[in-house]
Amino acid sequence: MNVVTTKVSLTVEDVSASSRFFTTHLGFREVESAEGYACLRRDDTAAEIALSERDPELPPQAWRGQGLADLAVTLIVTDVAAAYERLRREGVAVDGRIRREPWGERLFRLTDPNGVVVELTEWTPPAGATPPPRP
Repeated sequence: MNVVTTKVSLTVEDVSASSRFFTTHLGFREVESAEGYACLRRDDTAAEIALSERDPELPPQAWRGQGLADLAVTLIVTDVAAAYERLRREGVAVDGRIRREPWGERLFRLTDPNGVVVELTEWTPPAGATPPPRP
């Protein structure tokens, strides 16, 4: 098996609002769209985000437990501090300050209009550590 890309599929109430958030603030572009659907991609990565509306024809019990609880879309970035400052200047509500984790990440979170949590993370190795290999 050869994995050629990764796609995160999210069901949201308002596809247009999430698409605008990701394209305006996080550098994604729509590569596919249709009624109630958008597929987003950045030019610097093969990963994609698919947004689709919840099917109103399905009874609520059919999608129970499929919410966004405990889910974060993590984007590994360079210069997390610059991204943090830019997003704040753009008026994006970030969830707190940049924090450093003991294992070598600096990160912060923000939330899109549909409640999708986005985590921007940069690897900053602790003294003496080497960064994990990247494909």
